[in-house]
Amino acid sequence: MKVKYELLKKDKKTSARHGKLHTNHGVFETPMFMPVGTLANVKMLVPEELKDIGSAVILSNTYHLWLRPGSDIIKKAGGLHKFMNYDGPILTDSGGFQVFSLANPKNISEEGVKFKSHIDGRELFLTPEKSIQIQNELDSDIAMSFDECPPASADYKYMENSVKRTLRWAKRGKDTHNNINQSLFGIVQGGAYKDLRELSAKETVKLDFDGYSIGGVANDGESKEDMYSAIDYSIPFLPKDKPRYLMGVGEPIDIIEGVERGIDMFDCVLPTRIARHGNAFTKYGKINLRNLKFREDFTAIEDGCDCYTCKHYTKSYIRHLLVSHEQLAGRLLSIHNIRFLIRLTEEIRDAIDNDNFSSFKENFIEKYNKK
Repeated sequence: MKVKYELLKKDKKTSARHGKLHTNHGVFETPMFMPVGTLANVKMLVPEELKDIGSAVILSNTYHLWLRPGSDIIKKAGGLHKFMNYDGPILTDSGGFQVFSLANPKNISEEGVKFKSHIDGRELFLTPEKSIQIQNELDSDIAMSFDECPPASADYKYMENSVKRTLRWAKRGKDTHNNINQSLFGIVQGGAYKDLRELSAKETVKLDFDGYSIGGVANDGESKEDMYSAIDYSIPFLPKDKPRYLMGVGEPIDIIEGVERGIDMFDCVLPTRIARHGNAFTKYGKINLRNLKFREDFTAIEDGCDCYTCKHYTKSYIRHLLVSHEQLAGRLLSIHNIRFLIRLTEEIRDAIDNDNFSSFKENFIEKYNKK
């Protein structure tokens, strides 16, 4: 089946909305945070832990899985769900962002992108058609269009040409897509330019995708103001009856700001990445458990947190693991950080239902920024 969006409640003062996402692997509420499993694995965690955390959709990446083990191997295994033993919904990124961020040198043409593998240096050529074909073989629930991800510093002319190329690539990819059980999302680009975001959104919607994402908001060098503006410039032109996905965003305040503007889905590697460096989300901001002050702190990372880590371990113990270079520290912090963001979206949904989203946002940000 194709992904379908069902609106349950819209906030009275903002564009925040509480909905349901109907997928091949169940029905899940939005707004939602989606953990990232780039290589068919959310780092350090197993599927049972993800379910306990409350995750619904998780991400894997076309570029990385194409390089290894290869989409042909995953197809022979019965598809990505069976290969990685995850029976929830899976979204696959197109590989566009990884090509433009990892692969150097690269040669962008109308046909696609020629580049060298970041793993072994072999020459590769990824086209919109190839990206979709790979995702068809992976058999994810949601596939993404192949787009160009220009840097935030790109000038207007380059960005305009990039937007138009991405639209042509989107049509080519949609024409290639042939997995009847897989949804295909279009991607809106345009940098911080209002007219280009409007152009990209309107023309992408004309192609009639199953959902729409806003890209180019998590590139290096882009300010928070530009990110929020890019959402504001795009949302008015996206359908109200289809899901809206903000790509690569996982800072708690950015999630709240995105929801306020009408976003339903978020993803980011941030919670597991900062966990491996000893950092944890709390309602009073991020903390680093390597800090000496936690040596004799025998309390949970966060009072009231319902995650496995906070129920069973103390800051003191996790700090001991970190300074002893024990990998369990990264696992425990990853569980907490992902649960923190998923719990945040649960609280956001409750706030929308109770018509107090604006006060929830104000209170959360005041606490989170408290030093």
